[in-house]
Amino acid sequence: MLRANDNFSDGITTGIEVRKQRVLEIAAIARIDKMGDFYMVPSQHTLRHTKYRVRYSNEAPTCTCPDFETRGCRCKHIYAVEFYVRRENNPDGSTTVTEQVTVTKTRKTYPQDWSAYNEAQMNEKDKFQSLLADLCKGLGSLPASSSRKGPQGRKTIPLSDAVFAAVFKIYSTVSNRRFNGDLCDAKEKGYIAKVPHFNSVLNYLENPELYPILLELIERSSLPLKSVESQFAVDSTGFTACRFVRWFDIKYNRFSAEQQWVKAHICCGTKTNVVTAVEIGGKFSADPLHLPSLVESTAKNCEIAELR
Repeated sequence: MLRANDNFSDGITTGIEVRKQRVLEIAAIARIDKMGDFYMVPSQHTLRHTKYRVRYSNEAPTCTCPDFETRGCRCKHIYAVEFYVRRENNPDGSTTVTEQVTVTKTRKTYPQDWSAYNEAQMNEKDKFQSLLADLCKGLGSLPASSSRKGPQGRKTIPLSDAVFAAVFKIYSTVSNRRFNGDLCDAKEKGYIAKVPHFNSVLNYLENPELYPILLELIERSSLPLKSVESQFAVDSTGFTACRFVRWFDIKYNRFSAEQQWVKAHICCGTKTNVVTAVEIGGKFSADPLHLPSLVESTAKNCEIAELR
C-alpha cells in the first residue's frame, strides 16, 4: 500500500513538472492578454486557434480548458498566468501584484512639407549649377591641361569654367564621357563659356593649383549662414582613391596590394551642417594636428560660441 501511494505521488509530481515545462513553451511564443477579470491564454497546439479564459487568484484559480475541467487541478494555462503575474508577499501580510507591462518606444518625428520637399528635389540640380557658377565668377584663367605643353596643347579656358566642370563632375557621380552632356547643357544655360574635353576635367582635378582655390570656395560658400551658426563640431573621415599600391612580400612569397586613401578633416556647423573649413591629410594624419587651423579658418568668418 505504501509503495502504491509513493508511485501515485510520484506520478502527480511528474505531471506537474511536465505542465510547467509546457508553460515555458507557451510563455516563449504565446501572447497573454488581460480582459477584465480574465486572462486569455492561447492553446499550445498550433492547429487550434483557441484561447482559454483563466481567472487567476491565490485560492482557487480556474481555467476553461479541458484539462482543468477533467482534473480540477492547475493546468499549464494557469501556470502561464503565474509567469505573467508576479506576486510579492510583504512582511505585513499584504500582497503587491506587479503585472507584465509592454513598453513601446515612440520615435520623435517631425512634420514634412512634402510639396516643398518635392520641389527642392526636382530643382536641386539646376540650383546647384546656379550657385556653383556664382561662386566661380572672377577666378581668372588656368591652363586647361598642365601636362601637355607646346603648340599641340589644348587652349586655355577660364579658371571659373575649369572649377565648375571639376566640381560638377564629382556632383554628377557619372563617368567623364557621360558627364559631357551635362557640360553642354550648362553652356547653353550660360554657366560656362566653353565645354572642356572630358579628359581635361580629370586634369583639372589632378592639378595642385586648384587645391587652395577649392578650399577658398568652401569657406566662401558658408558665409550666407554665418549669422545662423554659433556652435561648431570638428571631425574627419576617409576617402578611398582609385589607385593601388602594389609590392612583393618576401616573407609570404606573394604580391600584395593596398588601395590608397586620404583623410578629410572638416569643421561644420551643428545646426545647418554647413562646412566652414576643410583640410586634406594622409591616411594616418592625426585629428589634433588639424584642429587649430580648422578653428582659425572658421573664426575668420564666423563667431564661435561653442566647439565640440
